[in-house]
Amino acid sequence: MLEIDIQDRQSALAIDETRLAEAIRKVALDHGFQVGEVGIVIVDDPTIHQINRDHLQHDYPTDVISFVFTAEDGELEGEIIVSTDTAMREASAGGWSPQDELLLYVIHGMLHLVGMDDIEPHLRKQMRAAEAKYLAYFHLTPQQIDLMAADRDEVV
Repeated sequence: MLEIDIQDRQSALAIDETRLAEAIRKVALDHGFQVGEVGIVIVDDPTIHQINRDHLQHDYPTDVISFVFTAEDGELEGEIIVSTDTAMREASAGGWSPQDELLLYVIHGMLHLVGMDDIEPHLRKQMRAAEAKYLAYFHLTPQQIDLMAADRDEVV
């Protein structure tokens, strides 16, 4: 069974934990991961900035950071850290709510956990298509997905 642990360490945005967990399960199952544990940590910009600096030596806040611990033989262990401050700031570019923007970050982080990458242009195109697929599952279509926050994410 895939366990999902959501830790909400911010107070600026109401979080729909059920929705985020559903996105995690959908991406995991679609990519053959049925057991393990995925943690989602929801933080503010100062916290994600510190994590980005400490673990990746990048001295700026970001939208999402993914840490892959295990991804093999149907087992997935990892953590996704997302910033609500960034989601609130960037949501209007997608034409949707900060909660929808945050869902994009969780989906994007989860796609990294299951093995997708977006460093090269052709891989970024595949990542954007996968994001759009999972957002559509939630009846969402961003106006500018290619310009959205997932371009600034970090993966470890």
